[in-house]
Amino acid sequence: MSKNFEERLNQILPRLASPDVLSNRGGGGEIGFWVFDYPPEHELQMRSWISNVIEPGLVKQKPGISFKVVDLFEFVIELLEERGLLEKAFAKQLREGDDSVLQSLRPVLKEDKLAARLVERAGLQDLDLLLIKGVGAVYPMLRTHTLLSALHPHMRDKPLVMFYPGRYDGQSLRLFSRLTDDNYYRAFSLVS
Repeated sequence: MSKNFEERLNQILPRLASPDVLSNRGGGGEIGFWVFDYPPEHELQMRSWISNVIEPGLVKQKPGISFKVVDLFEFVIELLEERGLLEKAFAKQLREGDDSVLQSLRPVLKEDKLAARLVERAGLQDLDLLLIKGVGAVYPMLRTHTLLSALHPHMRDKPLVMFYPGRYDGQSLRLFSRLTDDNYYRAFSLVS
């Protein structure tokens, strides 16, 4: 791990436990959506940090906090399995290719529908904080900026933190630090 990345990792837990994040105070009255961007080559370290440091650390630092970590990739796979579409999607991909299967899954994976299901599954009404990971693994099935926009009306007073393998400069998301995921300027950087 690079020193800079390690320093940024060490800042996550104090930020998550801070009143600014937990009280959902964004700048200018905006809803508290936060992004922790990181170099995609550190994906495995990030996954480990979330499960081995952040999750137990939040419980220890903020006893009684109610939070949920949602892996977007696992969420989409579960959804496709429930609908009986996962095996069909695999078969279609082999027969017709990626573009065809993505096109056929588009109605099922519409971000507004996914946002409502994600909020319901996570039990948002009982949470103090929602953490989202698995953003890179779910690409290109799901577009992050569109999902975040679709989550806005659902989140209301609940803060959301997304762990993002790429760059977020406060104006736009660049998945894997290469792909522009369109402008999204309604989130704040969790750690600089």
